Amino acid sequence: MITLVSEEVWGLDLEAALKEISAQRREQALKFRHELGQRLCVLAYQLLKQGLRKEYGITENPIFEYNEHGKPAIVGHPDIFFNLSHCKEAVACVISNHPVGIDVESMREYRESLIRYTMNDNEIREIESSDDPATTFIRLWTMKEATIKMMGVGISDGMKSVIDTTRYKYTTVERQRYVYTVCE
Repeated sequence: MITLVSEEVWGLDLEAALKEISAQRREQALKFRHELGQRLCVLAYQLLKQGLRKEYGITENPIFEYNEHGKPAIVGHPDIFFNLSHCKEAVACVISNHPVGIDVESMREYRESLIRYTMNDNEIREIESSDDPATTFIRLWTMKEATIKMMGVGISDGMKSVIDTTRYKYTTVERQRYVYTVCE
């Protein structure tokens, strides 16, 4: 498994990068109305290309196919699993030979209503008793998102029970401006 993270969102030469990616991904990137969204989309794809080259020797631009919930897979490589995520501060990519998920989220304040909707009683207690409730919430949120993305099922009402440390392995990294979690 390889995890790649980049904070070089604004260091990217967007014009040049758009010429180096697949037409499929270029079309996806250009659907974003704002430049930030375009940059994040392109940089995520570049991280995937970098990881595929390093881990599998694949040099061609990957083409995606999608399941009914929108989870992408690489056409012609059913044995390679990957997941992409981005927030305004960073882009993250994980690649493996088994299903994986990744989520990266910016540090921010949280809404009480979101906690009640997405967290179970134990998680709510963990957040409320934390010295840093915002970071604890973001850590738990990225664990949930990474799990859902690994399973490829999309967000549903079942978010309260999605974290399962007996079944899945979680690796969470907390940075000053964002948090990311890998689920495998």
